Amino acid sequence: MRNKENRKILDRAENLFYRGDYDEALRMYGIVLKECPNLQEARIGAILSDIALENDEEAQALFEYYQVLKEEEQEDAERIIEEMIGSLDDALEKISDLLEGSMFGRDESAEGITYGDFKELVELRGSFRRAFEDIMFSTKVVITEKEELLDFLQQLVEHGFNEMAMRYIEGAAIAYPGEEKIQDLIEKIKG
Repeated sequence: MRNKENRKILDRAENLFYRGDYDEALRMYGIVLKECPNLQEARIGAILSDIALENDEEAQALFEYYQVLKEEEQEDAERIIEEMIGSLDDALEKISDLLEGSMFGRDESAEGITYGDFKELVELRGSFRRAFEDIMFSTKVVITEKEELLDFLQQLVEHGFNEMAMRYIEGAAIAYPGEEKIQDLIEKIKG
C-alpha cells in the first residue's frame, strides 16, 4: 500500500474517531497496521479507538492532545502519548483491583466496597463524581456508620446526584429522625 493511500485511510480513521465511530476507526487503523505494522500513528489511533469503546472521554482527550503534539511537530509525540496511555491503563487497573477487593479490604458479605475504600477510589480518580460514576452501576458502597452516611449524602448533593441523595435520605431520615444535617441536605436539594 502506498503512502498516499495510508494517509487517506489515516485521515478517514481520525474523522471517524472524532465522530465517535470507534469501531470503524479501529477497523481503519487496523487496515493500515496490516500493511505497515510499525506505523506509530496507526498504532496509537488503534489503541485510543479501543480505549474509547469503554471510556470515550479519556480517549478523546488523549487523541486531541496527540493531534496537538503532531501539529507542533513534537518529535516524541508517540512516546508521550504511549506513556499517558500506560498511566491511564495503570489507573484503570487500580480501579478494577479496588472494585474486585484485591487492593483494599472488602466486606464480602455485603457485596460492595466499604466507604473507606470508596474514599480511596475518590483520591485515585481525583474527584468524587468520577469515582462514583465508575462504580454506581457495578457495585454499592457499604456504609456502616452515621458519620459515613452523612458525609456520603453531603458529597452526593455537592456533586449533583440529588435524586440519588434523596433516595438515601428517605431511609436515613427514618433511621436518624430529627438529624439536622439530613434536614439541611433536604433543604439544599429543594433550594
